[in-house]
Amino acid sequence: MTMGELLGSGRTADVFALDGETGGEWVLRRYRDGWDAAGEAVVMGYVAGHGYPVPEVRIAKTAPSDLVLRRLHGPSMLGALLDGGVTAAEGGAALAGLLHALHAIPARVSGDPEHRVLHLDLHPDNVMLTADGPMVIDWRNAEEGPPGLDWAMSAVILGQVAVGGDELAAPATECLAALLAHRDPGVDLGSAQTGPLAEAAARRAVNPTMSPAEVAALSGAVALILELLASSAEP
Repeated sequence: MTMGELLGSGRTADVFALDGETGGEWVLRRYRDGWDAAGEAVVMGYVAGHGYPVPEVRIAKTAPSDLVLRRLHGPSMLGALLDGGVTAAEGGAALAGLLHALHAIPARVSGDPEHRVLHLDLHPDNVMLTADGPMVIDWRNAEEGPPGLDWAMSAVILGQVAVGGDELAAPATECLAALLAHRDPGVDLGSAQTGPLAEAAARRAVNPTMSPAEVAALSGAVALILELLASSAEP
């Protein structure tokens, strides 16, 4: 197995092509901070066993921070949103569908019957659009807990972009509105002070990958989410 060209970089990891005996159909995802990817591989294997769309994974033998994944062919949902291949409304509805499907899977470890597997970083740049349908990547933040936290986290991430004031603000707002419109009606997202929204914002605030501008956008993001929720509840 030979590491080839750099295919992409995210906030915490780099993805490299693998050559040699892999036939070019596998990639190596390496965390720059040395994060142990073994737990991530276990979660991905578990949800895959329940039919959830994730790339096939195997743990690499070179370092704990490495994952070897089946190579995915196609754009990210973010790329498709930017080039017009997917509308923002379609993207939000698709994200909601992926959350619904994930939360139909029982928790792997927790004994709480209300707990489910949570991705906690599900946004358009972590969904790859392949010929076989959308595939969800980057499970580093995954844990088990109440589904409302997952809905709130995706909403807050989109909300931060929506209030950011750049060219992505308008499509992010539309995507967020569609996500909330298709949310699980049994999930209460709470308020700015309590519940899943407050917890999601608090977690984002201490996330070391956040820029000062992104942290500053959190209060506006939560306000926008609450505004959209209130609008959707109006008769």
